Parts: sequence; C-alpha cells; structure tokens
Amino acid sequence: MEKLRLKEKMGYGLGDFASSMYWKMFSVYLLFFYTDVFGISAAVVGTMFLITRVFDGLNDPLMGILADRTTTKWGKFRPYLLWMAIPFGIFGILLFTTPNLDVSGKIIYAYVIYCSMMIVYTAVNVPYASLLGVMTSDLKDRTSLASFRFIFAFAGSILVLATAEPLVEFFGKGGDLGNPQKGWQSTMAIYSVLAVILFYGTFRLTKERIQPPKEQKTSLKNDLRDLAKNRPWFILLGAGICTLIFNSIRDGSTIYYFKYYFETQDALQLPLLNVPLTFSTLYLVLGQAANIVGVVMAKPVSDQIGKKRTFIIAMATATLLSIIFYFFKAEHVVLIFVFQFLISICAGIIFPLLWSMYADIADYSEWKTGRRATGLVFSSSSMSQKMGWTLGGALTGWILAFYGFEANMEQTEAAKTGIRMMMSILPAIGAFLSAAILIFYKLDDTFMQKINQELTKRRGEI
Repeated sequence: MEKLRLKEKMGYGLGDFASSMYWKMFSVYLLFFYTDVFGISAAVVGTMFLITRVFDGLNDPLMGILADRTTTKWGKFRPYLLWMAIPFGIFGILLFTTPNLDVSGKIIYAYVIYCSMMIVYTAVNVPYASLLGVMTSDLKDRTSLASFRFIFAFAGSILVLATAEPLVEFFGKGGDLGNPQKGWQSTMAIYSVLAVILFYGTFRLTKERIQPPKEQKTSLKNDLRDLAKNRPWFILLGAGICTLIFNSIRDGSTIYYFKYYFETQDALQLPLLNVPLTFSTLYLVLGQAANIVGVVMAKPVSDQIGKKRTFIIAMATATLLSIIFYFFKAEHVVLIFVFQFLISICAGIIFPLLWSMYADIADYSEWKTGRRATGLVFSSSSMSQKMGWTLGGALTGWILAFYGFEANMEQTEAAKTGIRMMMSILPAIGAFLSAAILIFYKLDDTFMQKINQELTKRRGEI
C-alpha cells in the first residue's frame, strides 16, 4: 500500500479545520447566541437541540449508505466535499442571523434553519470521515492521518475561539448598546467563506485508494445485518457518545461560567481592534492548545501501550480532574486554567484514537464478512458526535432552566451552582462512562495487525 505523503495528510486536515470552526461555534456559542442575542429561552433551545439533533443523528447512517453506493470518477466520498461546500457556507450564515420576527416566528425560524444546517453538515462530514478509511490501510498511517486531522481541527477551533468574541464586538459596534446581532452574523460569514475554500482544498489534495472487494455485491440488507452483528461498533458508538457528552457540556457552559459565576468577563484589551479579550476566550483557547498537545501525544503513547489502554487512561484521568474542578471558587483563577489545560490534554488524546478505531472496525467487518461498508461504519462516528452533542446540549439548556437561569440578569446561588456542575461533575460522569464502556472493546493492536495482513493478501496489495 502506498504510504501517504505529508501534502496529502495536510490536505485531509483542511477539511476538519473547516468543520471544527462550525462545530466550535455550535458547541460553545450557539446556546448563548439563542438565549442572550436571538432572544428565546434556554428551555426552548434545549428541547430544540434534542428534537433536531436526534432527527439529524438518524440521518448519519442514511448518508453513509448513500456514500457507499456513490460511484464517480473522483471516488465515493470526495465528491460530497465539492458538492456540499457552498450550501454548508450559506446555512452557517443563516444560523447566526436574527430575523425581525416575534418570539414564535423566531422559534420556527430556528428549528427550520438549524435542522437544515445539520442535514448539510451530515452530507459533508460523513463522507469526509469515511475518507480516512479508504486513503490507506496502514494502521500507523491511519493514526498519523487522524492526528493530522485533529491538529488541524483544533487549530480551526483555536481560530474561532480566539477571534469570535473580538470580531463580534468589532462588527457589532454602533449605538449605545451596540448591535450584537450584526456582529454574530458578520463573524459567521467570515468563517463560512473560509470553510468553503478549505473543503475544496481537501477535495483537491486527497485520493481514495481502498476499493470494496471486486466480488462484493452491494446489499443494504447485508450491510445493516453486518453492522447489527458488529459488537465493537456498538461499544465504540457508546464510548463516543459519552465522550461527546463530556466535551459538549464543558464547552456549552463555559461562556455562562465566566459571565455569571465569575461575574467579570474582561481579562485584557486588544490594542488594534480596541476590544476586550475575555476570560472565556482565554480559557477556551488554552483548552484547544492543550487538545493539540493531546493529539500529538496520541500516536506515540498508543504505539507503546495500545489505543484501547490509552483511551481508558485518558478518560479516567479526565474524570478525576473534572471532579476536583467543582471545588474551585472564582478566586482560584490559576487553578481553573491549569486544570482546563490538563483536562483538555486528556480530551485531545481521545479523538484521533476514536477515528482510527472506526477505520479498524471497517477492516474488521470486511475481514469477518467479506463485504466492506466504510461509509456506514464511519457514519456511526458522526452519529455518536451528534448524539453526544445532542444530549450534552439539551442537558445544558435544561439544567440552566432547572436551576432558574435568566439571561442577562443577576443569577441566584442555585443557578450559579448549576453552572459549576456543568463545568465539572456532569462532564465527569460522561468521561467515566466512556472509559467504562471501552473496557469491553476487543480489537487490540495485535489482533488488528493480523487482520490487516490477511486483508492485504485478499486485496492483492503489495
């Protein structure tokens, strides 16, 4: 099998740079945008997140099935990066646009645009994720490719987290209170144009090499039956959902934590734009930088002790650190930032391992059944993201409402306690469950090496 060149690895990474800009806008800022800018309640947003994301999560396997059956001169998965890039950009802008409607009209608009955005996101990201499984069959090259992907992903997240609030402030100037609605729309427009360009770069710089067995007869019934019998797929799906609950609750509550628990946002002033850099921005950027450290660590550590053991240790450590985080007060600024760095390293280690393990599961399914359904298997990774993000986002909105949160008001002690829980204890539960579930995962590196050798012989690869 041809070894991947640096140029192609970087080209693949561009796609997740684009996706992660959106993902971070959704996971960190969208709930806040809806409650404090758009003008609907946290409870309504939480319910909307649950309904639309559950529906969208069910679309992921359908998209995987469609991609598996797509045949073009560019391959099965790459064409979707080209076809869906512009709709991806357009709906991103509409999502952060506030229409001049009453509350009921705004809720309907939010449901329609958010649901449409998630459909388009699926149509890009399921094929993008599946592409990793057909670019190479080399196990270490896959982990390397996944690491490149997540280095670029976290770089995209850092760009958003470092610039979103300053750009909103810059574009939203005007009047006594400013115009935050214009600020959010203009900021998202910048990210959207960049995302379209980056997806085109991934399309141009990558290549699909692994093809389904020539004698394979495509059958949806067989594909679904194979998936239903694939125990490692179910285990990794569960671990992935819990990991995203851990991550999405922490991300979604950060801006509330610093605005309402710290009761001060401004950390320092940016001289060029003349806008403040907030504690929440610094906290989130530090977390993404630490994520990159974790991504870089993932391959050398997993090469030594295996993917499964690395995953479990990282999530167990994140559980303990998150529980300790609960006991920090607003005056413990240094400890809050130190623990953010350490917890985020643990999270960063996980993500390239997850995607590399999905590629292993696609190989395992082919080895066991003689049929390959890369898109369907990889759609589970997207589905786990959506489901974890769904549950985390819905819980964040509901918990805020349960503890009596009121946007742009002085918060009660109960509300502040709820916000602290969302930064510590609740994510810790997600991390613990993720580690516990993965204990039952049986596809260790030694077994996968055997499978890879047998598949190489079957395919006639050198």
